[in-house]
Amino acid sequence: MSRPLVPVVSRHFHRLAWFAVILAFCVIVFGAFVRLSNAGLSCPDWPTCYGQATWPKTIADASSHAASHIREFDNTRAWREQVHRQLAGTLGLLVFLLALGAVRKRAKGVMQVVGAAALVAVSIFAYMKGAQIDALTPLVRLSPESLPWFEGAAVLAAIGELVLLFAAWRWSNSDLSRVAVLTLAMIIVQALLGMWTVTWLLKPIVVMGHLLGGFTTFALLVWMAWRATNVPINLVDSQRIRVWVMVGLALLAVQIALGGWTSSNYAALSCGAGKSMAYFPKCAGQWWPDANFREGFVLWRGVGVDYEGGVLDGASRIGIQLVHRVMALAVFIYMWVLAVKFIRLPGMRGWGSAIALLVTTQVCLGIANVVFALPLKVAVAHNGVAALLLFALVSLLARLRSPIEEDANA
Repeated sequence: MSRPLVPVVSRHFHRLAWFAVILAFCVIVFGAFVRLSNAGLSCPDWPTCYGQATWPKTIADASSHAASHIREFDNTRAWREQVHRQLAGTLGLLVFLLALGAVRKRAKGVMQVVGAAALVAVSIFAYMKGAQIDALTPLVRLSPESLPWFEGAAVLAAIGELVLLFAAWRWSNSDLSRVAVLTLAMIIVQALLGMWTVTWLLKPIVVMGHLLGGFTTFALLVWMAWRATNVPINLVDSQRIRVWVMVGLALLAVQIALGGWTSSNYAALSCGAGKSMAYFPKCAGQWWPDANFREGFVLWRGVGVDYEGGVLDGASRIGIQLVHRVMALAVFIYMWVLAVKFIRLPGMRGWGSAIALLVTTQVCLGIANVVFALPLKVAVAHNGVAALLLFALVSLLARLRSPIEEDANA
């Protein structure tokens, strides 16, 4: 019998890791539901919702909080945003437990993880103490009285993050301590991006970063779960196959980022929508319409603008959509080439078929978004299938080994 890819961290570590993988997938899908149903700003404050840990049940419950002057309470949407935050918080707790389990045999490992988490927790309370909603502007006000609280919160969060990053840099990954601590650090970044998503009013670069952070967290958890589970895949030419998979992973990451940029700039239907070739495969009735790529890919546009609904003109949004479509074609072709390579390898037909099926389904969902004018279920499924495709590629990277590596561990 082959040995585990890494020494067993603890008896139930791999079970907890797989539970975290499932929850991370749910957070990604539910987050897409929140974003695509335009509920991202339904709770104007953070991390509470109109001052409540859950969410108000009536307009009267929300009217006493200053956030009600910024955005009128909508019970049909507010629960979505706050449930997403609670799911993400639960995932953060699971990742914290995984980090503790991974570093428990490291010298002062538990103390460093607990200390970093405590600094971040205190920073959140400091932020809440200093946060003041200004009824005249849709932003958190930095008054002279609240500024020290914000500065203190930023310093504490930064110190906590640096403690984790330094530990990950110093430790090896022989016991999964490095990847576990990096995942915890990523969760902290995700919390910050979630806060900025609200306080900076759906700023596209932040929304895209939040999406990428979610997929990165998911990928790290998938890799960690497989490495903690004794199921290697032995291939003679595993090194070359790994390179192919890593290139596919890089292409997929770029396409996910473009998808996030398209969504956050409300450019999904910039070419038009309907059952006509004028909208797909053509765009706005042309094969290559006028597009402003330069303006469409300006990443930073300042703070203080409400980006809900988008601020770009039609040509800029068309530019974003065209790049997303071209990259989708490139990813589709590459993934099919990769799938065929796996189908031809003994014992890998299932993986190749899965990759081919997922990338084909993903392209079909993208087309359906245009043909049927971005139905919510289809758009959410588009995010979910992207996560499944990421799962397949990361799983292969985590499990592929050569017989030489296996013999060395025997």
